[in-house]
Amino acid sequence: MQPDLLELVARSSPVHKAVLVILVLFSVVSWAIILYKLWTLSRAERQSSAFLEVFRRSSKFSEVQAVCKTLSESPLVGVFQAGYAELNAQLRASATGATNPGTTATRTTLKSLTAVDRALLRAATVEVNKLENRVTFLATTASITPYIGLFGTVWGIMAAFQGIGATGSTNLAVVAPGIAEALIATAAGLFAAIPAVYFYNHVTSRVKVLASDMDDFSLEFLNISERNFT
Repeated sequence: MQPDLLELVARSSPVHKAVLVILVLFSVVSWAIILYKLWTLSRAERQSSAFLEVFRRSSKFSEVQAVCKTLSESPLVGVFQAGYAELNAQLRASATGATNPGTTATRTTLKSLTAVDRALLRAATVEVNKLENRVTFLATTASITPYIGLFGTVWGIMAAFQGIGATGSTNLAVVAPGIAEALIATAAGLFAAIPAVYFYNHVTSRVKVLASDMDDFSLEFLNISERNFT
């Protein structure tokens, strides 16, 4: 069956071949993105679990900061570092004010917990954008390739009917090869679209879970900051 299929493709029209090449390119790029995103999401999930374990076990933020380099694939690390940087900036400013003449403050405190919240929110948005990078191509592939395949099929059927008109024969042996050539494009379009639809939904759902983890982590970070520095 495989040689027959290749033979049909080989003798198809240039337009039909161009359609198949476009669909193959969409499929190849989609699979490359799928495999890459599955790999990066798996690493992000594993390292996020390890980071949370370290974060909840540590008594100081500086201890958590020390392990961030080894868990850099976790989106929680980016969120933590943004919050930690804002926290340090406010505490340094508070400590500088406490050393000025005439001040009686003996304990550094946060000036604005809302600013820390904004820093965490900005960092979470950046991390979500990183996780969603290139995923939209899967949605594009899922939506456009069936139409490209349909175009190839319509073009092939038109060519088949032109052949019927030229020969004046409606014999199945004459009609069938042309129709078969036309339907190859539809099959190729579906072959590209179906995995793209499935893995787009799969990847998107995993990104949503990680985004929810970042929201939970931000709240946990804010609670600790409020207890210790306000």
